[in-house]
Amino acid sequence: MKLSTIFHVNIKKIILFSFLVLFLNTCATPHIVSVVGPNDSSLSCKQLETEISTASKYARDAKAERSFGSKTNIASFLFWLPGVVATQMNADEAVKAANERIVHLTKLKDKKKC
Repeated sequence: MKLSTIFHVNIKKIILFSFLVLFLNTCATPHIVSVVGPNDSSLSCKQLETEISTASKYARDAKAERSFGSKTNIASFLFWLPGVVATQMNADEAVKAANERIVHLTKLKDKKKC
């Protein structure tokens, strides 16, 4: 096999792999938090506040993914239209889970009289 043929085949593989990575990256979805953590009841007041802040950040990030101006939705719209719907549904689920976690942690704070 000629060196130029080997080089040509490898370039094709690299380009194909790059497009695959780009496509998978555009399908990234917001992080969905667990509403109840295994150690939530043993957290201190300060740790509960930190967890509430983290859940709030996840909710904000998920809300940002719902906008049609996000990178994920633009790429999904251009390359894979069902991806827009999937991202919207996943973002809604992520916002709901984050909000439920905030409620859960706030109840724990009230119970501990923080």
